Amino acid sequence: MTELTFSRLSSHFRPWLLVAAFSLLLFLITAATYSSLGIVIPAMVQELGWSWELAFAGFSILGVFTGLSSWLPALLIRRIGVRGTVLAGVAVMAGGLACLARVHALPIYFLGTALCGIGFQMAALIPGTHVLSAIFKQRALPFGIYFTFGALGGVAGPLMVVAILRATHDDWRLYWALQAALVGVVGLVCAVAVGGPRWLEQAGAALDTVLDAEARAGTLPGKVYHTGHEWSVRDAVRTPQFLVLLAAYFSHLLAGITAASLTQAHLTGLGVAGGVAAGMLSLEGLMQVGARLGGGTIGDRVDPKWLLVFAQGLLVVGLLALSRAATPPLLLLYAVGVGVGFGLTVLAVSLLLLNYFGRRNNVELFSLTCLVGALSAAGPVIGGHMRDRLGTFAPTFQLFAAVTAVVFVAALFMRPPKVMPQA
Repeated sequence: MTELTFSRLSSHFRPWLLVAAFSLLLFLITAATYSSLGIVIPAMVQELGWSWELAFAGFSILGVFTGLSSWLPALLIRRIGVRGTVLAGVAVMAGGLACLARVHALPIYFLGTALCGIGFQMAALIPGTHVLSAIFKQRALPFGIYFTFGALGGVAGPLMVVAILRATHDDWRLYWALQAALVGVVGLVCAVAVGGPRWLEQAGAALDTVLDAEARAGTLPGKVYHTGHEWSVRDAVRTPQFLVLLAAYFSHLLAGITAASLTQAHLTGLGVAGGVAAGMLSLEGLMQVGARLGGGTIGDRVDPKWLLVFAQGLLVVGLLALSRAATPPLLLLYAVGVGVGFGLTVLAVSLLLLNYFGRRNNVELFSLTCLVGALSAAGPVIGGHMRDRLGTFAPTFQLFAAVTAVVFVAALFMRPPKVMPQA
């Protein structure tokens, strides 16, 4: 009786233990990379005597390698399991952070940022969403919690940098070394929590059987569409729905990365005080947190398609407001529009990939979706190019708003994919 009770408690709490472990890992990896590098770069430039162009090239390398390496986690998960993939990803990430801690020349700096980009994909989004989709029937809340912690990492990263640099008299090398150690410890805990592949495979197979049967019988609760067919990768990528989701993921990264990198310079150029501009960036980050948590709360009752439409519409409004944000109302509209739109899109796209195409091949489909991250890294470069020739960043935000508006219309008219006879 005692063993049976323990088994039931373990099966009940283990999924939420995994949510906690993967959420903490995503929080830490996000805080240690994208949210920290831009804050630490000025101290690195001052000590090493680099140009700003070369220093910020490391940020672009981080984004490009994050996108281009998205195929790797899917391959490793199929061959060595989630635990092996997470351990390998954490080792690569810690190695990249260690390179940043010991950097004295540009080659090791670029190597460090490239390793951090690869490690980000191997240890963060793709393994995390793969595990959570296999153990939760109602996925919106655990996905919402998971992505919320990623957004919180974006908020906490700059604060961690400031606190540690102040405490260590600007010893940025120690900061990177501490982050490498933290990532290693949390990654090890996460890998232990995942365990071997057998339990996860059995849990996923049992869940697939239940969901497929309910979808075919039309007994799934609520009005959220769930496919009763497990799509192959080849068939899924040929559907218009997958292309719309791919475009939405691209548009939100394009808007988010561009806004994060150019907003401070753009707003101060419009006459906004530097402190106010920085505050708007922080408010945008907080909006991402609220959007992901709120979306996770309602994503099993409201079809994620409407979350995606809402998010893309807000991105359009936020980008247009940002292009002219010289007044408090427009500043607030920018922070809410871009923050909520960016935060909600990744949650909606992740849920729709599962709902439309099933779970069995989701790790490959989500990996293909993440590939567009490499293209979105061109956003800041395009913005700088247009600023040099037009004298303002405003046309960049207006152009990207137009791109997002096309995706908004496509998402608005999107319907669930139909299984073709040959599929």
